[in-house]
Amino acid sequence: MKLVSFLYGNASRVGVLEGDQVRVLPLDRGHDVGSLAQKAAQGAPLSELTAGADATVALADVALLPPVVKPGKIICVGLNYKDHTAESDYQQPDYPTFFLRLTTSLTAHDAPIERPLASDSLDFEGELAVIIGKAGRHIAKESALEHIFGYSVFNDGSVREYQFKSPQWTIGKTFDKTGGFGPAVVTADALPAGAHGLDIQTRLNGEVVQSSNTRYMIHDVVELVAVLSEAITLEPGDVVVAGTPSGIGWARNPRLLMRDGDVCEVTIEGIGTLRNPIVDEARN
Repeated sequence: MKLVSFLYGNASRVGVLEGDQVRVLPLDRGHDVGSLAQKAAQGAPLSELTAGADATVALADVALLPPVVKPGKIICVGLNYKDHTAESDYQQPDYPTFFLRLTTSLTAHDAPIERPLASDSLDFEGELAVIIGKAGRHIAKESALEHIFGYSVFNDGSVREYQFKSPQWTIGKTFDKTGGFGPAVVTADALPAGAHGLDIQTRLNGEVVQSSNTRYMIHDVVELVAVLSEAITLEPGDVVVAGTPSGIGWARNPRLLMRDGDVCEVTIEGIGTLRNPIVDEARN
């Protein structure tokens, strides 16, 4: 099942994407995919939560929002593909490299990713996004997949100059409107366990710049959930962004960075294609 969040009647709503049509779920089901996941975690069967409709509208006629509009936590994973670690000139760490994003960094499918005024070093990173569906702390690997609601597509737009201003990366990874997210969440039951074995590809202006498969993640979804929950209570609607493969623009010679007028697309097999135009941040 594919679920989307969108503007409908000037309000955030959640719906079921069926082909090129969106079935608008009744307002009591939630205002986005995150709130729907929270209701499912409280025991309501997803089949019941996604039954019925207030209306059916064409996908082309709605403005999509990030599937989880304001996640409680956005936890990103760096250096999770060996080829990306190598191109970035790092030693491969044994422990997952975690950093955080803020909700103000998110932007929806077909909405702009902004190249900030502060720097011209905006880079692309196509990634798998994992949406938590069941709360937990100290989650065993054997039960980790029970805590996954679904999966989406993410472009971890990175302002490299700021990423490397300090030993930790957060500031360069959370500029406003640099994190493309969407278009939909595919529920976990519709994909291979742990979203394993899915092709992932990033294209800049139609040219393939990253091409890999989620089977090459060093720390898979099961391990990420288990390790994170050693320290952090994961909650429904939280988002874990699971790392990028090689091909980033910063590692190329000459460097390939995103500019005003570019279009960046990230496709993950079985989930969909996230597309974002690149625009320069407006001067006030």
